[in-house]
Amino acid sequence: MTAPDAPVVLRVAGRPVGRYVTRPELPARLSPRPYLHPVTTLAGTAVTELSPADHIHHLGVGVAVPDVEGHNFWGGRTFVRDRGPTELDNHGAQRHTGFQLRDPDGFVEELRWVAAGAELLRERRTVAATGLTDTAWALDFTFSLTNVTAEPVTIGSPATNGRPGAAYGGFFWRARKEASAPDVFTAAAEGEAGVHGHRADWVALAGADWTLVFAGATDTTRRDPWFVRTAEYPGVGSSLACAERLAIAPGDTAVRRIVTVVSDGRLGHADAAALARKAVSQ
Repeated sequence: MTAPDAPVVLRVAGRPVGRYVTRPELPARLSPRPYLHPVTTLAGTAVTELSPADHIHHLGVGVAVPDVEGHNFWGGRTFVRDRGPTELDNHGAQRHTGFQLRDPDGFVEELRWVAAGAELLRERRTVAATGLTDTAWALDFTFSLTNVTAEPVTIGSPATNGRPGAAYGGFFWRARKEASAPDVFTAAAEGEAGVHGHRADWVALAGADWTLVFAGATDTTRRDPWFVRTAEYPGVGSSLACAERLAIAPGDTAVRRIVTVVSDGRLGHADAAALARKAVSQ
């Protein structure tokens, strides 16, 4: 019998495509949190990395936020205005409390976001894996953050704290690092400089023999700009706090939904757009 909090193995048509770890044993400096790793294509190519040497706090696929009322749920150093990246004892943790649903193709999870001995946010996370074609599947990832305190909780980023172009925080996918940087494109733009910090219905990241296509699946999610890195490391996220902090009033909930196409091979614009539309509409 499977233990209630054992890792979840996601499957598409019987094939394992992702492993979700609920209670990782990690040092506080990495902001411990559940994550998906490895995530693979249907042919078995890994498209995530866990604690790579360049950023050991990058944990596959998950939700990571560098500033929740000054607490670091991203891991590593904290960007401090007029000081830059600084080592602080301010790390929080996302604590898995249980599954409301757990099946081979997905789950519904409850989490508590805790820092300095207090709970700031309560999260419901819904993750589902669905087949699209013989060579592509979709990871549907929704997270809902509810403020459980008596005061507004605000979410920030290095960008809102004074570091231009660094609006990371929210859904984040650390992709596979290869000898050459992956290509990145949207329907209207090419390259990291053209895609990073902009809004787009979808963003494609294409490696040697795989492609990831990230799509915002709600109007609110599509209003968030994309955070993209390819040259330094391969990673894509959806920015919760780009130009200003995101405030969540007591009892209110912020919801975001990202659907990611995981495909074998290198997709072109037309195929990436078609699969993104198909994935979001399912």
